[in-house]
Amino acid sequence: MEAVTCHIKERSVLARIAARRMKSPQIAMVIGKTIHLHGVNRKEFLQDLSWVRHEVCHVVQYQELGFVPFLWHYLWECKRVGYYQNRFEVAARAAERDPAILRSVSII
Repeated sequence: MEAVTCHIKERSVLARIAARRMKSPQIAMVIGKTIHLHGVNRKEFLQDLSWVRHEVCHVVQYQELGFVPFLWHYLWECKRVGYYQNRFEVAARAAERDPAILRSVSII
């Protein structure tokens, strides 16, 4: 896997909108190489390794497919099979238990 640098954006408006839609007090979501947070700060997020691995998996997915193709495929999967059965979410949940996902990633 190619080295990836990702960023964290706290108090993200996009994440706040997603949190309302998902009816969740806390959310992390990825757009490109940025992990957007709502209801959780950077320190709390980084302490939850399974959550970090999940979101980093999405960063890697963006990296592999490209920005627009990833968004297109992700949204199509959600429409076709729903959020939880979406293949990108299934892969990210599997990555939660895989420490190797973080080996070539820097979070700044």
